[in-house]
Amino acid sequence: MITVAENAGFCFGVRRATDTVEALIKSEDKSSVYILGQLIHNEEYIKYLEQNGVFEISPNDIDELYERAKNGEKITVVIRTHGIEKGIHEKLQRCDATEENFTLVNCTCPYVTKIHKIASENSGKKEILILIGKKDHPEVMSIMSHVQGDGYVFADASELENFLIQIKKDQNLTNFSLNMVAQTTQKLTEWEKCQKILKKHCTNAKIFDTICSVTGIRQREAEELSQKCDVMIVVGGKGSSNTAKLVQVCEKNCAKTFWVQTSYDIPLNKIGHAKNIGITAGASTPDSLIQEVKGTMSEIMENQIEKEDFGKMLDEMESVKLYTGATVTGTVMAISENEIRLDLGTKVTGIITRDQITDSNEVKLQELFQIGDQVEASVISKSDRDGVAILSKKKVDSVKNWAKIVEYANTQETVEAKVTEITKGGVVCDVDGVRVFVPASMTGIAKDEDMNVLANTKQQIKIVEIKEDKKRAIGSIKAVLREQKKANEEKFWSSLEEGMVFEGPVKSIVSYGAFVDLGDVDGLVHITELSWKRIKNPSEVVSVGDVIKVFVKSFDKEAKRISLGYKTDDMNPWNIFKSQYSVGDVALVKIVGITTFGAFAEIVAGIDGLIHISQIADKKIDSVANVLKVGDVVSALIKEIDDEKQKVSLSMRALLEDNDEAEAVEEAAEEAQAEEAVEEAQAEEAVAEDAE
Repeated sequence: MITVAENAGFCFGVRRATDTVEALIKSEDKSSVYILGQLIHNEEYIKYLEQNGVFEISPNDIDELYERAKNGEKITVVIRTHGIEKGIHEKLQRCDATEENFTLVNCTCPYVTKIHKIASENSGKKEILILIGKKDHPEVMSIMSHVQGDGYVFADASELENFLIQIKKDQNLTNFSLNMVAQTTQKLTEWEKCQKILKKHCTNAKIFDTICSVTGIRQREAEELSQKCDVMIVVGGKGSSNTAKLVQVCEKNCAKTFWVQTSYDIPLNKIGHAKNIGITAGASTPDSLIQEVKGTMSEIMENQIEKEDFGKMLDEMESVKLYTGATVTGTVMAISENEIRLDLGTKVTGIITRDQITDSNEVKLQELFQIGDQVEASVISKSDRDGVAILSKKKVDSVKNWAKIVEYANTQETVEAKVTEITKGGVVCDVDGVRVFVPASMTGIAKDEDMNVLANTKQQIKIVEIKEDKKRAIGSIKAVLREQKKANEEKFWSSLEEGMVFEGPVKSIVSYGAFVDLGDVDGLVHITELSWKRIKNPSEVVSVGDVIKVFVKSFDKEAKRISLGYKTDDMNPWNIFKSQYSVGDVALVKIVGITTFGAFAEIVAGIDGLIHISQIADKKIDSVANVLKVGDVVSALIKEIDDEKQKVSLSMRALLEDNDEAEAVEEAAEEAQAEEAVEEAQAEEAVAEDAE
């Protein structure tokens, strides 16, 4: 039976925060959403937010976001449930008040806000505030920023008592008022110890009950559930303080308590045979993850039943005394190229074919056996009518290899197995002649996919469970795949460097960029890195399945994030333009826009030049539209190139003026030639007259 704690998962404060952020994601105001620190301590949920364009920032990023808001971009900053330090909060409030494009959304848990007020009002000149919690936890840091005077943080009762003993030696406590609060997720038993110690040393101390009520209920549920269960699964991020407290509570009562972040973290080889499984989860764990873990545990319990049924099936086979799996010993009486025949001491002759002796086609049976050899074999089938029994020596040999299987299970060594049979509950493999059952949930095949794809294939598996008494083994293909994936990822991250070039398919497209499969992990090409020109959606440049070349711009090993670049200088339209044209060149351009002051013309893809109204014709025109229209292709002279502003000035008029000048020159030349001809004629006439 599987029991999920009633109050497992999101508390009021966390649900309020996640609902708020998810509403912002669905909003149509196109605001860029950022969270100051992780919204909740859950890696899977953080990945979900990133895939929807919501990213974590630090206080150092506030100034940049404010400048972007001043430049017209809509920016929304969310304060997470833990709250933030007072000074940072006040800075964000000023940004919100002074810039309409900058919006602050405060998702601080009401319980935490209440402690902020207590810390502020109960600290000062004659008051000391004591906080029981984790010193470097974001919630604790935000609370302590509201303390007016002296404030101290202690992790547990022993630290608190050491402080009280020391302070008694240093000064008179009667001159001070001690006030104590707790982190909202503090462990109840530890908080109770702290209260007793403070009251023992200081009779007039004020104690404020600040532990979240749901936290207390969740811990009590975990206490009760762990007392009844064989296995306890605690779901939550490794950075979650309240999840860590739940693990501590469960471990006191249940030896098999496992802390997992997703269903993939469940140690299948350690679960064993469990009749009662309990599941609880920290306040930062989404319902979907809890249900995923529950589903996996349900599969495990179903597989236990499947394995038992599989065992019963083999028992029934073995219970039939002869010819249904029984081991017999016979004397070799005939040897051929493809089989040997045994005298079993009955009317039935035993036949062992080559494939039931060896997998090698090169081995000669005459070299393995001699007439008269005693051979042990297992009965595969029997024909009373023909008087023969088909036997298998390989099955008997597999028993001798059982010691290897036990060793594989103990060392968790990865071994090769051949899938020999597909069953309803999984697959049967052959490992050194031993039948190993791999339940469906451990094959690595999804529920809705056909396991027949594994038929007759060789797979790498781990032996995760053995039954010595019945010589049966349970294997897992998924465990090897998970291990290989983890190893590949570690190798990838250890060798990753900025500037490295990869070629891979576009895996998915979101509004803010495209995710590219780098082989072992995915990287994100932000929308601004896809093109030199402004685009509205990544699909304008790439499609899912496209294989593109990218390079690593930056990466965060801790957060497992990679920022990729796609556009290069070679793709820069300005560089392409500059490589083809210079001032004074004539270009064939296409009119792409008409304005009152001129026309914009495309010179090369992505680069437009302006033909001012005064440069369109060799005479004054009243309207650009009277001369040009969008789509026209005309010749224009490149008059000016502004590299700094990346602007180009074009002129059609300059080409017209050049033509007029040429015509004038030609006319002048013709007139000169005519005059020379007249003069020559006149000279000839004068010579003739003189001669007469």
